[in-house]
Amino acid sequence: MMDREPAVNGGGLAALKNVGRLMVLVETLIDRNLHLPGFGVFHGFSGFGKSYASIYAQNKTRALRVEVGDSWTRKTFLENLLVEADVKPGRSTIPELTRLAIMALGDDITRPLIIDEADKLADKSMLELVRELQEHSQVPVLLIGEEQLPNKLMKVERVHNRVLEWVPAEPCDIEDARALASLFCPELEIMDDLLDVLVDRTEGRARRIVVNLNKIKEYARNTRETGFDAASFSNGWFYTGEPPRRNARRVA
Repeated sequence: MMDREPAVNGGGLAALKNVGRLMVLVETLIDRNLHLPGFGVFHGFSGFGKSYASIYAQNKTRALRVEVGDSWTRKTFLENLLVEADVKPGRSTIPELTRLAIMALGDDITRPLIIDEADKLADKSMLELVRELQEHSQVPVLLIGEEQLPNKLMKVERVHNRVLEWVPAEPCDIEDARALASLFCPELEIMDDLLDVLVDRTEGRARRIVVNLNKIKEYARNTRETGFDAASFSNGWFYTGEPPRRNARRVA
């Protein structure tokens, strides 16, 4: 059994609620009986802080973590996994790399494997390879991806049937925004009404909240102000992810 720890601020990471949701999922997978499925799925829209949460979970559980690239093949995936596990694969075939990966994962079945950008595995028909790794090693495997990841997994029945828990990432609320402000702008006093506006304008996307906090920090550096509320900035000031519109010019 793992020692239960609350998702607290540590290692430069803020205690967002999605961090807590992911930690509960990881611990559930680690503590499961081995006759139960070994996959967990954490899914949600871009910018909700899924990768951020996975790095926190990696630090807390010593998990192996790989982030799948657009150009990856089966061999690239296995090679990167082995490098993460401190195994030098050399020049090996895919079956040999698979065997080495299963052995490396099986050395400690309480050490999770976190696969970020797992959508790309689904798009490249590589999910069966991951199922083989999990089934033969029995390690907990956490698949992290975008909102449509569950739909993609449902098309691969032998993987879909092995999912123990599905956990959606949720948009940030004001408490999350407050935690981010404490981490990124500890020297500033940012009022709750301004944090409320940030959450609303960014649709609760942690990445965009951080961008706005950085803008506030730069503004504070230029003006030498240390406290801000909603009235300090106009609505058009906030970064929402939308590109600015070009002003139309009248040509005589």
